[in-house]
Amino acid sequence: MFIKNFFGHIKTVISHRHMVMIHCFKAGIIKRGLLHDLSKFSPAEFIPGIIYYQGNRSPNEQEREINGYSGAWMHHKGRNKHHFEYWTDYSTSTGTLDPVRMPDEYIFEMFCDRVAASKIYKKSEYNNKCPLEYFLRAKQKRRIENQTAGKLEFLLRMLADKGEDYTFKFIRKQIRKTKNRRKKY
Repeated sequence: MFIKNFFGHIKTVISHRHMVMIHCFKAGIIKRGLLHDLSKFSPAEFIPGIIYYQGNRSPNEQEREINGYSGAWMHHKGRNKHHFEYWTDYSTSTGTLDPVRMPDEYIFEMFCDRVAASKIYKKSEYNNKCPLEYFLRAKQKRRIENQTAGKLEFLLRMLADKGEDYTFKFIRKQIRKTKNRRKKY
């Protein structure tokens, strides 16, 4: 079982990383693609990934069901800025832990990540609506900053309606606008 889980998990992680890299390259965020999910190879994430591997969903789900939490996920979200869960802080007005706005660069990487994850787990059942459907299923339960959620949903709807080529072209255009604004100052 260990050997099967080891090879299954490493294949999933590498396939996912490779697909996110391709998507990030298409989106014009090359550095984000190269750095994506490197923490998954750390012992804190890789070992639970093997132990809880099932092949059709994230091992973090199984770890959470068994232990009541996922240590691998807590490690992962704390090191990867493309997860909205990373972007929380104590609010000076409420004194509670609240979501904060994500920079666009990480929203774009999050989009690439979600598309790749849907492709990996849905396999031949994947279509361009799958990432949006996944997002919408958990929308009411998720604690994500409103503008961040709106931008991600906008991109996922664009993907569902107009396809990958159009959406990646749109993202590249947004990246160029941001770079041009920075050069002016």
